[in-house]
Amino acid sequence: MKRETLFNRRKRRNRAKLRNISSGKLRFSVFRSNSHIYAQIIDDRVGRTLVYASSIDRSISDSISNGGNIVAAEQVGKLLAERATSAGVKEVVFDRGAYQYHGRIKALADGARQGGLSF
Repeated sequence: MKRETLFNRRKRRNRAKLRNISSGKLRFSVFRSNSHIYAQIIDDRVGRTLVYASSIDRSISDSISNGGNIVAAEQVGKLLAERATSAGVKEVVFDRGAYQYHGRIKALADGARQGGLSF
């Protein structure tokens, strides 16, 4: 089976589980590429992105040397949590997509928790 197909199957399976446990909470979604990491908080009832942050943002891109490492992921998590708390968001459901919860994904989640988000 193609790698893309397996990846999408894992992503759909994870999102289906999230829908069952979320009970109307906002979704903290993550996308990881080789060179950057992106995160956003989505309201699925309305279909809108409320807050987003990435390693490309000017506020943190100057302080990091590489956008695709653990240090950058942790800073993106803190930036997203800061923006979310200023928008009034405190509780979310973490959507890791099809990625394993380790490395950059774990660093992003830990940074968001340090910034004040709870999930």
